[in-house]
Amino acid sequence: MHVYSFEKLEVWKESIQLAIKTYKTTNFFPSEEKFGLTSQMRRCSISVSSNIAEGTSRATNNDKAHLMTMAYSSAIELLNQSIISKELHFITNDDYLAIRYEIESITNKINALRKHFLKT
Repeated sequence: MHVYSFEKLEVWKESIQLAIKTYKTTNFFPSEEKFGLTSQMRRCSISVSSNIAEGTSRATNNDKAHLMTMAYSSAIELLNQSIISKELHFITNDDYLAIRYEIESITNKINALRKHFLKT
């Protein structure tokens, strides 16, 4: 089986784990949030890994850098929603911190990839 280049990236692997953690965490949100915060957090968490994967398939480095910017933006959106979830007591402070640390690691790596694509 062919392994695509994005599947080799540590940042993509981390972003998949972030999406899984987001799904598991939002399982415990109030049912009235199913089409609100739960859906929004799940969609943007998936968007991180999806944009990384899509970006690696683009032909130009500018396109690749643009998709890395989109992945970064989705991660920051998830951070914002995690803060709101913590304030609403939908998640514990420990869950919030775990998500935040993962986002910090992922956004640092995404930013490095983006800069790499802009330099070459």
